Amino acid sequence: MTLIKIDETKCKKDGFCVQECPVSIIRQQDKDSFPAMVSKGEQACLLCGHCVAVCPHDALDHEKIPMEDSPPILKELAISQEQAVQFLRSRRSIRRYKNKPVEKETLQFLIDTSRYAPTGSNSQLVTWTVFTDEAKIKNIADLTIDWMRQSMASNSNNAMASYLPMIIAAYEAGINSITHNAPCLIFASAPDSYDNGMVDLSIALSYFELVAVSAGLGTCWLGLITRALKAFAPLKEMVGLPESHTQFYPMVLGYPKFKYHRLPERKPARIFWKE
Repeated sequence: MTLIKIDETKCKKDGFCVQECPVSIIRQQDKDSFPAMVSKGEQACLLCGHCVAVCPHDALDHEKIPMEDSPPILKELAISQEQAVQFLRSRRSIRRYKNKPVEKETLQFLIDTSRYAPTGSNSQLVTWTVFTDEAKIKNIADLTIDWMRQSMASNSNNAMASYLPMIIAAYEAGINSITHNAPCLIFASAPDSYDNGMVDLSIALSYFELVAVSAGLGTCWLGLITRALKAFAPLKEMVGLPESHTQFYPMVLGYPKFKYHRLPERKPARIFWKE
C-alpha cells in the first residue's frame, strides 16, 4: 500500500512534491497526470515530510506523516532579519546560574522541539540523557576532577598540562568550572555505528540551546566532561549513556544569574571565495 494519498480535487498537478522528494520516489508521467509514489517507494521513503510541507494546496497526505500532525507555517510568526541577527548574537555561554530547578515539563518541551533538528538521511538517532539531581551532577563533576588528577599524574594529557592544575585548584577552592553548579546536565548521544552522529547531535544541541532562550534559560557546552568521559571508566559508569553510544556531548542548563546588555564583536569571518 502506498504511503501517500493525493486528493485529486485539490491537486494542481504542479509537480512540487515530485521535484522536492529527496529520494525521487514520487513521479508524474506528464503535466496532466497526478503524482504518485513509485512501486516499492515506501521502502526508500525517508519519512522527511518534504512532500507534505511543500504542497501549497494541502493535496498530499502521508500515512506516516499525517497532515493533522503537520501544522501550517504561520506568516505572522516569521522573524525579520534584524530579529534573527540579534537573537543569534545575544546567545551567551552561561556559567552562573540561579539556585532554581528547571521544571521537567520545560525540559520535555526543549527536547521535543530539538528533535526537529536535521539528521543525516532523517535517521533521528539522537538520544538524550538528563540529570537534574544535584548530588549526581556534583558526582559527575568530582569524577571529572579525578580524571584530571589522574591525567596529570600519568602525564597523559600534555596538551592541557598548564590548564588542568588551574581547574583543579579552583575546584578545590569551591569554584566549579566543570558543571558551573547548574541545576541540569544533559547529554546528547548517538550510536558508534552511525557515521554522522557527532554532526547530528551537535545540531540538536544547537537547537536545544537556542530554544532554551524562549524559556528564560541559558546553557553552556562542556568540553572537560567530554574529554573525561571518553577515557575515564568510573565516569562512564556514572553517566550511563546507552550501550554503544560513544558519540556524545554534554551541556548544562539553568536560569541565568545575570542579564546581558550588549552584543560583543567577534573576529571577521575567514572566507575563501572560489569564484
